[in-house]
Amino acid sequence: MIVVDRIDLDTQITATFNAADVANMVGVATRKELQDLLAQDVRKVLITTIHKFAEAGGKLNERPNIIVMVDEAHRTQEGDLGRKMREALPNAFLFGLTGTPINRADRNTFWAFGADEDEKGYMSRYSFQDSIRDKATLPLHFEAPEVRLKIDRAAIDEAFAQITNELSEQDRDDLAKRAAKMARLVKNPERIRAVVQHMVNHFQTKVEPNGFKAQVVVFDRECCVLYKEVMDELIGPEASAIVMHSASGDPPEWKLHARNKDDEKKLLDRFRDPVDPLQFVIVTSKLLTGFDAPILQVMYLDKPMKDHNLLQAICRTNRTYSNLGQEKTHGLIVDYIGIFDDVARALDFDEKAVQQVVSNIEELRKALPVQMQKCLAFFPGVDRSVGGYEGLMAAQQCLPNNEARDKFAANYIVLGTIWEALSPDPCLSPWEKDYRWLTQVYESVRPPSGSGKLLWHALGAKTVALINENVHLESVRDDVETLVLDAEVLQEVLADKEPEKRGREIEIKLVARLRRHLGNPRFTALGERLERIKERHEQGFLSSLEFLKQILDLAKEVVAAEKEADPEEERDKAKEALTELFTEARNSNTHIIVERVVADIDDIVKKVRFPDWQHTTQGERLVQKELRKTLLKYKLHTDQELFDRAYAYIKQYY
Repeated sequence: MIVVDRIDLDTQITATFNAADVANMVGVATRKELQDLLAQDVRKVLITTIHKFAEAGGKLNERPNIIVMVDEAHRTQEGDLGRKMREALPNAFLFGLTGTPINRADRNTFWAFGADEDEKGYMSRYSFQDSIRDKATLPLHFEAPEVRLKIDRAAIDEAFAQITNELSEQDRDDLAKRAAKMARLVKNPERIRAVVQHMVNHFQTKVEPNGFKAQVVVFDRECCVLYKEVMDELIGPEASAIVMHSASGDPPEWKLHARNKDDEKKLLDRFRDPVDPLQFVIVTSKLLTGFDAPILQVMYLDKPMKDHNLLQAICRTNRTYSNLGQEKTHGLIVDYIGIFDDVARALDFDEKAVQQVVSNIEELRKALPVQMQKCLAFFPGVDRSVGGYEGLMAAQQCLPNNEARDKFAANYIVLGTIWEALSPDPCLSPWEKDYRWLTQVYESVRPPSGSGKLLWHALGAKTVALINENVHLESVRDDVETLVLDAEVLQEVLADKEPEKRGREIEIKLVARLRRHLGNPRFTALGERLERIKERHEQGFLSSLEFLKQILDLAKEVVAAEKEADPEEERDKAKEALTELFTEARNSNTHIIVERVVADIDDIVKKVRFPDWQHTTQGERLVQKELRKTLLKYKLHTDQELFDRAYAYIKQYY
């Protein structure tokens, strides 16, 4: 048996089991069905909510080999329902699954499920660090805006004493009135305006440009409505929606936001859709556990919470996600109320490891100069003000082999992650020049075949934008064709006073040139050849002159391959690839006419693209936007995999 304590979890787990094609699986619909199945002693996998045991009335099955897996085992297992379930299945084996076990005198997950022989009460433990290491979830960062928006500690403590998370929504609303001091402070109109204004500015600069969305968690249901009113004023009603419980005695302005289950599901599907204008969901107690929306990156937290409730809530933001090539690197919590002033107290667990999952933005600000120096230390004595090939060649002399390049890449990737997480924080400004320089060096030594022996990461979205805004073509001119013609005159090559320098210059140009054709097998092979020539030279098997000759021969082949790659022929290949892709998609969307979709995409891309568009942020955004519009026209915009594959073909062939 799989036992859950929420209807939405029942639906979610049933769908997962169905998708995995688990045999003999039964979603138990009613209390009577549960009692009948247990009385008949069937051999099945049953999925049920714990509430169906409410009227069990004694033993339902005494068999000793019933296995019961209880999801969210920290929640409803120690009250009457948990007792009824144990009475109904007195000899069953119980396994509790939870991300947030509770270890208190009044409620103790280890007492309810831990076996004596299990060390520290766990049969098997998968920590936050494990899931981040396995890239199943992302690290969490948090930041606290200016102090004037915060509530004093005494008021928070008073509210914690008054408001308990175990009560119903209605009871909590009533209790909130008693914690009046806190409520008065939180609901001050001037404060609400300042908080919402900060949220909107923060979202528009740090979250929206990367295509992610936000959740706003507020004090109570009245706050949901008050915050929404200010947000509507600032960015329009389409951008946000409230998800909260409703009651018959609610004021009319609250009832406007009441939704039935189906409407709520449709709303949340819209929230998960990257092209839908809905960017914020405003909540007070709904969607804080079990709500799965990988597109959600930031939680704006303006409600006192602690322990497992706080941890469950903030983990809504740590799901992995990528959209239009923008990779989510972390979840972000913005704390307006001062919960994280003392992280150890906010996450009041025996498990101190939990604290490590939250990295303070302040800590990242401190880590930036340290990591920057680690990267710059690879280039002692190099004049970073020298631009173009001279500068890049001087830097490359400091990375003479794969081992050195690998070490530099590992350090640069950490720096890039910090940069992406902080951008556009003003603290980056003093380091911008050095970071841009390090990025150019990193790009110039990255394997041109796209693979290589080392694990090299693509640049992050904000880094690419920084480079595109600031790097001018004149600084690294591309004249491979001229050099190829020069190579016809062998005497000039043989008489070259500095063959090493000339060879390195052409190598840098070729690396950039080959990367334009990433994914094309012919150019990948040429890239691998360049890597082999470079390696043989570094190992001393090729003299500088021999290195220059081989590099020039390779340059000739690259230029010839580019001339042979007929644009029209490439375009035909693109249409062929797109046709195949959309024919596949048609199985589930029979109404689409493949030829029309492909023709539309072809027309639009031809209109909006410009030379070398793949290597500018503006070009990529323009083409992505038009592709998304075309897919929307044919109701295919929700299929992220389809979008990614279609865009990859366009990038390769156009």
